[in-house]
Amino acid sequence: MKLERPKWPENKKCSAMITINLNAELFWLQLDPTCKDMPKTLSLGQYGMTRGVDRILKILEERGIRATFFTPGWVAEQYPDKLKAIVEKGHEIAALGYHHEHMALLSEEEQESAIKKGIQAIEKVCGVTPKGFRSPEGELTLDTLRIAKKNGLVYSSNLCDDDRPYWKDLGEDKILEIPIHWVNYDLPYFAFNYHPAFPAGQGRIANYTGVLNNWKDEFFGCHEYGLCYVLQLDPAAIGAPGRIGLLEELLDYIETFDGVWWTTGEEMYEYCLKSSQDR
Repeated sequence: MKLERPKWPENKKCSAMITINLNAELFWLQLDPTCKDMPKTLSLGQYGMTRGVDRILKILEERGIRATFFTPGWVAEQYPDKLKAIVEKGHEIAALGYHHEHMALLSEEEQESAIKKGIQAIEKVCGVTPKGFRSPEGELTLDTLRIAKKNGLVYSSNLCDDDRPYWKDLGEDKILEIPIHWVNYDLPYFAFNYHPAFPAGQGRIANYTGVLNNWKDEFFGCHEYGLCYVLQLDPAAIGAPGRIGLLEELLDYIETFDGVWWTTGEEMYEYCLKSSQDR
């Protein structure tokens, strides 16, 4: 069976997005709430905001690439100057809940409260209204997506069931889904701590060259088949001095390919909406 290639603007061969999850300290606080009294563990997340974000912004500016920064409302409140700098550089701010909630474990009312609070915090700090949504802990329910759409979040980037954007049926409504894949996320390769133990079985930080090769191979496949390449980064992981070069090397590699449409989540939504209306 021959799969139909997606159509991209200006007959580009594939699309590509860089998305950054501004987890900061919240990744560790959700892993173990007692981390609030563990400054060493919290510093792992703080590093991403104090050092990693600036290194990412520098590379994106040098390449002329706009990215999408998924941001919990709490992080926007704690790091307002950093968020304003991201907006001033022309990047998109999207929603990541408020306090890194595990949406699948919350009631509908609790989910809506967290989503609303996160949106309001971003609006207050950044002066922009987010259009996209990523679930903080990774898992969610269909109700989560319905609540997100109800509150003005028109696209989701959470599921792993495709390599191209599609309209996710929510019953009486729909939302654009921009799928993601773990292989293209830096955190599973590089996040590490002794206590609370992460990963639970220990035994990684991954080999840098191996990670870069994974990302290159995934991009090659997306370009070959005309798909949507979505890279996920956490500044605490990719932002280290020895790892930020992986992003530069990956972008060097991608620049050797023609016909790549660099886009943001909001731009992808606008394109897919117009394409569906034109049919």
